[in-house]
Parts: sequence; C-alpha cells; structure tokens
Amino acid sequence: MTDTPTAAPFLTAWFEILDGDEPSRILDLISDDFSLSILFSAGDGNATDFAGDRAALVGYLEQREKGTRTHHLLSATTLGKDELFLGEVRRSGVPEASFVAAGRVNDEGRLQRLLIGRSSQVRFD
Repeated sequence: MTDTPTAAPFLTAWFEILDGDEPSRILDLISDDFSLSILFSAGDGNATDFAGDRAALVGYLEQREKGTRTHHLLSATTLGKDELFLGEVRRSGVPEASFVAAGRVNDEGRLQRLLIGRSSQVRFD
C-alpha cells in the first residue's frame, strides 16, 4: 500500500492485510451476511468471477499468489457506509492492472458487500 491518506479507511486496511503475511485475516472483517463479486480480467476478453459469500472469498484467497501482487491506492472516497477505492495492482513492483473496489461497511464495522473489478486494459496512471 502507499502512504497516501484516504477517505476509505476500511478498504485501505483491507488491502494492507491482503498484501501482508496473513491475508486470511480479512475473513475476520466480514459480516455474517457478506456477499461479494470479484471480476478478475485475464485479458483477451477472458475473466473469472469469484462471486458468493464467505466460501467464495476463501476460494479467492486460496488461488492468490501471496506476496507477488500488491494493491496501491490511486484515489478513494467514502459516502455514508460505502467506500470506493481506485487502485493499481503491481506484480513484484511492476504495474500490472487497474482495479476499482466498492464496499459497504455495516453498523458493526464489518464488510457486508464487496464488488471489485480488475483489468489490465485500462490504466489510471
């Protein structure tokens, strides 16, 4: 993560944990009724959608290359319970893709909804 201050504190912390030594710690941050969709573009019109509940997030975590890809903040904002995070994915420090994440944090401070789109075809540099 970058050292840039953000108006999306939950998602900023989420990506810091995801990029850290124990990414599975994000499972402690989700609500009982959590749902997500992570649309992960592989280029050439191919994409994988990790969609569902906690089990889908576990599946996503299991396929990740831990320590290889990192998430870097470009801009972020918060509106009520919703946070938006625009970022860049880097592989071993080299820019690889752009992504946008939208999350809703419930009254208990847990992530209830998460929608992420990632593509190497559009860059925000």
